[in-house]
Amino acid sequence: MTRLFNDPARFTDDMITGFAAAHPEHVRAVPGGVVRARPTRTGKVAVLTGGGSGHYPAFCGVVGPGFADGSVIGDVFTSPSAARARSVAEAAEAGGGVLFLFGNYAGDVMNFGLAARQLADDGTPARCFAVTDDIASAPADQRARRRGIAGGFVVFKTASAAAEEGAPLDEVVRVAEHTNARTRTLGVAFDGCTLPGSDAPLFTVPEGRLGLGLGIHGEPGVSEDTLGTAEDLARALVTGLLADRPADTDGEGRVAVVLNGLGATKYEELYVLWGAVARLLDEAGLTPVRPEVGELVTSLDMAGCSLTLSWLDDELERLWRAPADTPAFRRGTPREPLVDAAAERPAAAPRRTERSAATASGAAVEVAELAVDALRAARDVLHRDAEALGRLDAVAGDGDHGRGMCKGVDAALAAAEKAHADRLAPAAVLAAAGDAWAAEAGGTSGALWGVALRAIGAALPADRAPGREELASAATAALTAVTSLGGAEVGDKTLVDALAPFATAFATRLRTEDPVAEAYASAVAEARAAAEDTAGLRPRLGRARPLADRSVGTPDPGATSLATVLTAVATLHTTTGSDPV
Repeated sequence: MTRLFNDPARFTDDMITGFAAAHPEHVRAVPGGVVRARPTRTGKVAVLTGGGSGHYPAFCGVVGPGFADGSVIGDVFTSPSAARARSVAEAAEAGGGVLFLFGNYAGDVMNFGLAARQLADDGTPARCFAVTDDIASAPADQRARRRGIAGGFVVFKTASAAAEEGAPLDEVVRVAEHTNARTRTLGVAFDGCTLPGSDAPLFTVPEGRLGLGLGIHGEPGVSEDTLGTAEDLARALVTGLLADRPADTDGEGRVAVVLNGLGATKYEELYVLWGAVARLLDEAGLTPVRPEVGELVTSLDMAGCSLTLSWLDDELERLWRAPADTPAFRRGTPREPLVDAAAERPAAAPRRTERSAATASGAAVEVAELAVDALRAARDVLHRDAEALGRLDAVAGDGDHGRGMCKGVDAALAAAEKAHADRLAPAAVLAAAGDAWAAEAGGTSGALWGVALRAIGAALPADRAPGREELASAATAALTAVTSLGGAEVGDKTLVDALAPFATAFATRLRTEDPVAEAYASAVAEARAAAEDTAGLRPRLGRARPLADRSVGTPDPGATSLATVLTAVATLHTTTGSDPV
């Protein structure tokens, strides 16, 4: 159980504050995460690792010379928002461009991708790379769909070392790709982890059993097996990894090895296991190079471990062996940066600004007020259902959906209220709400709700109430924005399964001259039915995909929360007699 916290909602912020205070020689806190305490040389590629918190030493613990230039830190098990990623990038960038490195999770892909595009629009070259080392999460012929777990440590290390040597951005990306192609990980869990403020783990494993193929965000294993001896486990891990050996490594026997503890498995146990692993690798003709045994990519207090093998060539061995000096990982003595320690970092490029927000007039003021009322209704029902949404999410995910939705809607409502008080047009009110939702919630849902609210606002006029065609266009625009960013389709078991029928039904009914309130109520009924029907689907995207069998029989939390919000807005307009916008 996670016992030491103040306010669970501020767990990550409090952790960052304490971490930076404990390691001032290595890091300094910036909005969104941490960067190196000392400036790097001009022209160096800034390598930024990131993801949700709860994985220490990943990701902030490996910031320093020879390793990462900064770390973007989200809430526990929640992808950081694009705003946080951009903030850290602007603080770390030294003129050589930015490379975001992260595990292959939908929220990370979306949010880091958005940040990279924003940086590029402002003239800073930026790239993203997602690690895909988890062999249990997808078959060998679908490697691009695999999750990123502890093998990311090896990818982060070699790419960072290449950047430290002065390699340009494209070359650092190539090193990351090359390392990832040769890296495989398999993990097991003996028991689940507990989120701060919760009194029960996200999952449990029966006594004498283990979960094979765990996720590092509190996801249970993809299957269960009998927990035998350390020798038995070592053989299962090594055999599984060798069966997935990269095709182009048959003549190579050098491997970087990471035996990783997940948070509650003691070092003594790991060393017992390592003794058996080392012998089995030797029998397989493999030579470990600078093996690492310990906690490197954890999952709060999860009991379990993972084994990573990364097949090395001469280039990768040099980069793996290269010195590094970070709070949680030290190897050799890195060369000090060739800059004055007192030098200031380059000024960050100015942030893009919205075009001047138009003030609302006439009926548009009332439309903006209705948008605020809708967000207020959404806040009330999401807080009411937060625990239930979390339980739905915990079936095949990390259990944070309800908490994330509450953070997002709270921020969105506050931003919308301020924009409305300034008498801004509906588009500006909803843009402010969308940006705030995405920034505070993070994760997949934060990014999707952010672009949806922005798209709805962009379809509304600034100086009058919207007409029927504009309302239809707003619903369609929200669907287009969500599918364009997330790539989901109907049937993938995501919020799109509820949003698509809602948008289609609303637009169709409006264009057949039904009263707006009736058209909306009918569309909401379609969304609710579709959300319930997701219980019969197998997830094809997101963190739930590797646990598809567990998910069958449970509705998708994203579709459920969307239907809940749409229903609340319908109820609001039934009681007030106003038309939804």
